[in-house]
Amino acid sequence: MSDQSSNTGTAPEAPGSKHDNLPGILRRIRTRALLTAGVGAALCILGAILDLTQIFRSYLVAFFFWLSIALGCLGIQMLQHVAPGGWGAVVRRPLEAASRTLPKLALLFVPILLGLPHLYPWARPEVIREDASIAHKAYYLNLPFFVWRMVVYFALWAGFAYALSRMSLAQDKTGDPYLSRRMRTVSAVGLIFYCVTTTFASIDWLMSLNPHWYSTIYGVYIIGGQAVSAMSFAILVMLFLADRSPIARAVRAQHFHDFGKMLLAFVMLWAYFAFSQFLVIWAGNLPEEVPYYADRTRDGWRWVSLALVLFHFALPFLLLLSRDIKRSAPRLAAVAGILLVMRWVDIYWLVTPAFHPEGIALHWLDLAATVAVGGIWIYLFAGELETRPLLPIQDPLLKEATANG
Repeated sequence: MSDQSSNTGTAPEAPGSKHDNLPGILRRIRTRALLTAGVGAALCILGAILDLTQIFRSYLVAFFFWLSIALGCLGIQMLQHVAPGGWGAVVRRPLEAASRTLPKLALLFVPILLGLPHLYPWARPEVIREDASIAHKAYYLNLPFFVWRMVVYFALWAGFAYALSRMSLAQDKTGDPYLSRRMRTVSAVGLIFYCVTTTFASIDWLMSLNPHWYSTIYGVYIIGGQAVSAMSFAILVMLFLADRSPIARAVRAQHFHDFGKMLLAFVMLWAYFAFSQFLVIWAGNLPEEVPYYADRTRDGWRWVSLALVLFHFALPFLLLLSRDIKRSAPRLAAVAGILLVMRWVDIYWLVTPAFHPEGIALHWLDLAATVAVGGIWIYLFAGELETRPLLPIQDPLLKEATANG
């Protein structure tokens, strides 16, 4: 971290302080994450032996939860380049590190490919033969095209993530202000591709679990959820880094205030998309659409739906209205932690009723798969975080962020 201290033009921290050993802390985090992933993976293997179908269902929830954080970080990173501000400069490197895990997440998608017949009705030939409605969609919902679309999604996401990271690192070395304009241009194009590909990926991986059902607002609902996931995760990471060099010399209460305002905006957007989808479908009262919400508002699922209303929107909304909470890193992180848990609940609510419409079916493999994938992802994220300076030291926005903090 000595290079970062000299480049920021401030004195290094005193020897022996906890600020000096961030690389060591990240290495310990990686070791523990890998051990945790190993335990989770062992449980998943046991679960696969006992109930092969259930492990694929649980893995889909886990994978999409962690993918949502990485993808959301890419989206927020590009948004920050298009609408630059000091808040984005101090959080950019964690966002970049998370987005650079996307190529590895493509490898973690392989178990879902292996379990397609266990997850999707359209992947079972006998269902296609008996259901004319699903057979009519076979030109789109078929295995070869499904795989090719997956490859295109991850190629585009990884391409934009690495292009932006490469230009950001080059700016550290050269200080070329032109690179800021290039990153803005690439991000403007990238946001379009991000929204389009995320919409189609959500249709492929989640909506097609119920191939008779459709919603034209589903993609933006997923994008809104990814933004909440990513901003919540970024706040927790910034709390971890806030008293460690070099972030400690740059981040201020005002930055957490800005993070809190962004999180509030994303929570409101998610709620708006969720309610709009519900209202349009319920008011339309079409037989192919209503069962989706009928399953999720009866028996035990109604309590999950109520929990999402209360803890994914109402409570965070009220808390994030407070200026004091937004300016307090620990209290803001507590709100972010609640939202991150509710993001998992939301994805579980999107996936599991397709298999258990009769009521909540929480399985121990749901937790095991989340721990396994999460351990691997945290290992990858921490590894990416320690490969770059924690601040974009030559970016003009960093000076603005420090001066106005």
